Amino acid sequence: MKRVTLKLTAIVMLLGGAISVSNAQNVVTSAVPFLRISPNIRSAGMGDAGIATSADVNSGALNLAKLPFSTSKGGVGVTYTPWLRDLSVPDVFLASLAGYYKLDDLQTVSASLRYCNLGSVEFTNDQAQYLLTYRPREFAFDAGYSRKLSAKNGIGIALRYINSNLAGTVGSTNYKSASAVAGDIHFYHTGTKENGEGFSWGAALSNLGSKISYTSDANSKDFIPANLGLGAAYTKVIDEDNKITFAVDLNKLLVPTPPATGDSAGIAKYRTQGVVSSWFKSFGDAPGKGSEEIQEINASLGLEYWYNNQFAFRAGYFYENPNKGNRKYLTVGAGLKYNVFGIDFSYIFPSGSGTNRNPLSNTYRFGLVFDFDGAAK
Repeated sequence: MKRVTLKLTAIVMLLGGAISVSNAQNVVTSAVPFLRISPNIRSAGMGDAGIATSADVNSGALNLAKLPFSTSKGGVGVTYTPWLRDLSVPDVFLASLAGYYKLDDLQTVSASLRYCNLGSVEFTNDQAQYLLTYRPREFAFDAGYSRKLSAKNGIGIALRYINSNLAGTVGSTNYKSASAVAGDIHFYHTGTKENGEGFSWGAALSNLGSKISYTSDANSKDFIPANLGLGAAYTKVIDEDNKITFAVDLNKLLVPTPPATGDSAGIAKYRTQGVVSSWFKSFGDAPGKGSEEIQEINASLGLEYWYNNQFAFRAGYFYENPNKGNRKYLTVGAGLKYNVFGIDFSYIFPSGSGTNRNPLSNTYRFGLVFDFDGAAK
């Protein structure tokens, strides 16, 4: 089995299958695509919008610069996402553990662990003869620090270790466990009043780091999913018991657009690009220039309603251009806070039909939160 087949298989399993192969053209891909799946269940119920919403225990995955503005001293959260259930794949899932603690009114430290189980994969040769069964695994560990710059602005940084173990020895090829190091830089501005009403916005540069390789070939390294995210949110306080938040996020991968199939010179140039230069070139390297670059921007729209700061209802929509992956889905979610505990739930509605059916359809996602200050509240 060729290495490229292995990598594309992992991408299809994780995101994709979210890609409609019959329609997609020149899709921007990367290694370790599980890093593009947010473990924030609250955000998942809002169409994956959450860069500028209020702080929660899983904010580090979207914008850890929000954490110093949290009304709690700290918290711990656990999430679980069974993946590709619409394809009857029972053993693929993403789990996470996250926590934060406010050192004082200005500083916050945080950490998280994301673990992706890709189930059991059978490998065959070109004649469809069985070779072996392997259980691929991937994980990422983060450590973060965030600080208020003023009463309304905050900044956060994080370091991340990434490990991806997709296969062992397949035929005559030995695939090694790949690893990479990356960092995040996040910014958050809040214009909300004391009662929580107002406008907030944020920016997040995530997964800025080294390439990753599954072999010893120095020319076969792959880009990780570096990303630029911009978000805005507005909260309207209806009365002391009711409030509603509207949020929008825009995300673009800072990964080069791949060359056309069969362009050997373009593929060689693509693989030898430097990491830092690729982030900047990703804004203008698409064959269709500006119009195609705009197609590479994903949009998330979300709504969140709270009653008495205890019961939440959420809804959202995620859009990706048909030429760049064609992921489109509606989401709903709910949240419950009681004493020190909180529960979050989200669901992705079925979409598409036949070969265009989104395999993320009918996906339920769950999260548990422990709030250090819950009893006092």
